[in-house]
Amino acid sequence: MTDAWREAYERKFITAEEAAHFVKSGDTVVFTAGREAFAIGLAIAARKEELRDVTVFAGTPSYDFGWYDEGWQDSFSIRSVMPTATCQEAVDARRIHIVPLPIAGGVTRNPEIVVTEVSPPDSNGFCSFGQSLWNKKAQLREGRLKIAEVNSSLIRTYGDNFIHVSEIDYFVEHVSSGLGVGSGTLAGRARKEPEPYLTKIVQNVSELIKDGDTIQIGVGRTTEPLVRLGLLEGKRDLGIHSEATPPGVIGLVRQGVINGSRKTINKGKVTVTSLGGGSKEEMDWASNNPLFDLIDVEELEDIGTIGANDNMVAINNALVVQLDGQIGAESVGRRLLATAGGQLAFVMGAWMSRGGRSITVLPSMSRDNSRLVSTFETGTVVTIPRNLADYVVTEYGVASLRGKSLKERAQELIAIAHPDIRAELKKEAAELF
Repeated sequence: MTDAWREAYERKFITAEEAAHFVKSGDTVVFTAGREAFAIGLAIAARKEELRDVTVFAGTPSYDFGWYDEGWQDSFSIRSVMPTATCQEAVDARRIHIVPLPIAGGVTRNPEIVVTEVSPPDSNGFCSFGQSLWNKKAQLREGRLKIAEVNSSLIRTYGDNFIHVSEIDYFVEHVSSGLGVGSGTLAGRARKEPEPYLTKIVQNVSELIKDGDTIQIGVGRTTEPLVRLGLLEGKRDLGIHSEATPPGVIGLVRQGVINGSRKTINKGKVTVTSLGGGSKEEMDWASNNPLFDLIDVEELEDIGTIGANDNMVAINNALVVQLDGQIGAESVGRRLLATAGGQLAFVMGAWMSRGGRSITVLPSMSRDNSRLVSTFETGTVVTIPRNLADYVVTEYGVASLRGKSLKERAQELIAIAHPDIRAELKKEAAELF
């Protein structure tokens, strides 16, 4: 086998400015899921005055290139499946088109250009997508022109997390954004000190987790801190089948608490599409470690695959829960705050799993308003229908909804609401059920 790919790889290098000049007015440019290629994004944004009607699909908006601001809309029309802290103001102002798709289905058809980030190639010419795979291969297959920013800090993993240099048209040297590994949450928000109520939620959720369970933990301000606050302490032989790993998971793999020994499929493996929330030291340990498999999100979120894991436990965030069991995890009223991601798939998979459980977590209050309500505010998106509601957990306890009547569900949920709100909820429930 020759190393002809090496010469081709060197010939394909261009500057970020040269890459940006492939973009024409009216084109569609896709940045693959995960953090955007920073140098290329800056160079494209710098052409604001030259370009018109360019559609930019930013799967997970992480960097502020300027195009979320007022006055950029003639040049760039931004589309995304996920509101993040980077673009929340623009989402509120309706300057971004939010596309309601599961991340597994978030592929733009036939875009002119697809931009991604990869590691330098290995000795066989294969680049890694680093700690974040998602559906990057599927996105790249759709692009007429494929450009990759080469970032030497990206790790390598096992699984399907690679692409050959022959499958990329051009390469650009990476420019650092200054944001290091583990500098934010999985949704792109700055990491804050955990709220006091989370300690009680950890205790309540922990009671529902058994030795040998396979765990999924979704993105969200309530779910992400749970592991590092001790959610899985004292457990044994746990497995992971999840979109991403929140802070604390890699450490528990190192300790042997998470070893996948009782998983029904992918035994012994941490099966994810993104390694998130880890320190640089943890990411270095996970790099080239056969314990971690990164697979395409479409395969990962296949409901049948999720359900094939016995004792599958799906732990997901909610913004509001209605007393009949409907769960809203995307908006409060008409204000979009999050994406569903793979939440519905994991909830359904947990229902199909032998011994499976679905756990929805949320604080009882949001400032002055109850998160448990008799009726959703107009415009609130129903992420999980009431027929699939299972456990709901707040700092005040656990509501078990599976198999319960509407009236019984209301009683369960009122019991875990904030004490100051319970009397009002009881009165409203009496009129409904």
